[in-house]
Amino acid sequence: MKDAANTPSTSDSASPQGRFRPSSHLGLGGVAIGNGFAPATDAQSQDTLQAAWDAGIRYFDTSPWYGLGLSERRFGHFLHRQPANDYVISSKVGRLLTATTGELQETMWTDPPPFRYRYDYSAAGVRRSVEDSLNRLGVAKLDIVFIHDLSPDNEADLGMPWEERFKQALEGAMPELTRMREEGLIKAWGFGVNSPEPALRAIEQADPDIFLLACQYSLLDHAKTLHETFPKIQAHGASVVVGAPLLAGYLAGRDRYLYDGKVPDWAPAKRAEVQAICDRHQVDLRTAALQFACAPDVVSAIIPGARTPEQVRENVQSMAARIPQALWEELKQSGLIDAEAPVPTS
Repeated sequence: MKDAANTPSTSDSASPQGRFRPSSHLGLGGVAIGNGFAPATDAQSQDTLQAAWDAGIRYFDTSPWYGLGLSERRFGHFLHRQPANDYVISSKVGRLLTATTGELQETMWTDPPPFRYRYDYSAAGVRRSVEDSLNRLGVAKLDIVFIHDLSPDNEADLGMPWEERFKQALEGAMPELTRMREEGLIKAWGFGVNSPEPALRAIEQADPDIFLLACQYSLLDHAKTLHETFPKIQAHGASVVVGAPLLAGYLAGRDRYLYDGKVPDWAPAKRAEVQAICDRHQVDLRTAALQFACAPDVVSAIIPGARTPEQVRENVQSMAARIPQALWEELKQSGLIDAEAPVPTS
């Protein structure tokens, strides 16, 4: 397990098998900057990105989906002024955007730009998606590309069983991304999904490097991922980026749980119990949640989102804080975290 309180490195690293992984353990996720949950102004987004850069964050994750291109444009407006070799950026493929003057599809984004989206996991679609992302970002490279939202939880929007879309990606997106990696156009590829099945199937049938697993590993809910998903990914030599380590704000005090916002019946009581233990040890709940999510060796980075500079600075401070081992011992003795869960070393 790693010491999550270490200052993030600004250089890239590789797994023992030679697979690329960002060595900056704390990154910045791009949902909020794409107007997820609430609007953010362009100026506020630039201030947030500047705060992240000033604090040493050098891994940035975005997607064409986030704000229908808005997140990529805002990230690119900031990053194109930075030396390209000084940061790692990941984006995603699977949806293509098309400008429209007609009615927009219903999405989670506040005030999105006038684009419609369609799914395309073919080789040509993936190549076009990467080119479109580079144009929106205004940068010369993507380091990591995730095949996005090809997952059982997204079947209603996919318009067909996820296995059918997976077959398209197996024949198109995956070999194309492997070629792009071999050509040196990207450094790594994998899946960005909210459930483990596609990631585990990809390991069996292709050669992915890294997975963005959102909604699957957190202080409150982690046992299945710890015992079933992480070992298989680690055995393949790949790594994990943990998305939504704060459960979209729930572990930072908001009454919003993940992306649909509905708080599970079991969550308030468990959060209150964890909060009470954190209070006894004088540790902020956000701090415990972020460091816990980053602790497994298979985890190369966590990417909490942020809408404001203050949220960025709070996340950075949390990763630098020292947590007494007694807190983790009490959480395990109380059965609130798995007895085998890795925890930060002090």
